[in-house]
Amino acid sequence: MIGVTMGDANGVGPEIVLKAWREGLAGAPFVLYGEMAALEHYNSTLGLRVPLRRVREPRESAPGSLNVIDLGLLQSGDVRPGELSAAAGRAAREAVVRAARAALAGQIEAVVTLPVNKQAIQMSDARFTGHTELLGEVCGASDVTILLASERLMVTHISTHCSLREAIARVTPERVRRILELTCDAVLRLKPGARIAVAGLNPHAGEGGAFGDEEIRVIAPAVEWARAQGWPMEGPLPPDTLFYLAVHRGRYDAVVCMYHDQGHIPLKLLDFEGGVNVTLGLPIVRTSVDHGTAFDIAGRGVASPKSFVAAFRLAEKLAAARRSG
Repeated sequence: MIGVTMGDANGVGPEIVLKAWREGLAGAPFVLYGEMAALEHYNSTLGLRVPLRRVREPRESAPGSLNVIDLGLLQSGDVRPGELSAAAGRAAREAVVRAARAALAGQIEAVVTLPVNKQAIQMSDARFTGHTELLGEVCGASDVTILLASERLMVTHISTHCSLREAIARVTPERVRRILELTCDAVLRLKPGARIAVAGLNPHAGEGGAFGDEEIRVIAPAVEWARAQGWPMEGPLPPDTLFYLAVHRGRYDAVVCMYHDQGHIPLKLLDFEGGVNVTLGLPIVRTSVDHGTAFDIAGRGVASPKSFVAAFRLAEKLAAARRSG
């Protein structure tokens, strides 16, 4: 059983999960953590006619309908597509917490999240910085990071949702080694025999210390440590040419990136709709769509469920791998 979180009620999440159920996931074993009021709104206004069924816990789920654990935090009047709302943000956050706790309790095998709006959640939780950090807090895991996966490339990150100044500070020996370890474990599970490259932090990977010495002091020693473990890693390599070598020359299957945009920009350029976000370092399986709430198109019936379906299928694969040990 997979647990899906609906995301922000005023974004594209409800529409996407309803469409996905109609277009291929109707028989898949999953339960949705969200707001029945929002699902009924989009079901009606978009003419989707998906049968909805309230359940109190995952084990009550039954085939033939979209099973919903209704948090009941929103009423029909709270659903306003495209609008920023503290109430919608609070409900979206609570759905993530409920699903994560269910996964920790063994009630579901994985969590798949639809997009939340950071600003909306911060209206009631000023500390919120993103799904990844919230899940880490709920699960008691401090060393977490993001793996973005598509058919053409996989990328992980030393840091994600922080300023560039803080991202540089996070490039420490301990952090880099831990992310290399998490990356190797995840990537080789998804693609045995994969080749992994490690990007530099500075232009031209520091140019021998001319543009910064993080590569010499921190990154290169961590890569050597990883290679000593028998892991298939190379680096640090100049980030301005690394992705060309990975994508167009087929030299690498995955890239460890030093900060958020270094990995997100090339992955989204390659496969915006098909990219999947996986959180590494958690005691549970979690995947997510690799896009936001798209307030500009919310409620218009044009949102694509492609990334969600890819995230769901990957969650199934990772859950099965965990079951088999």
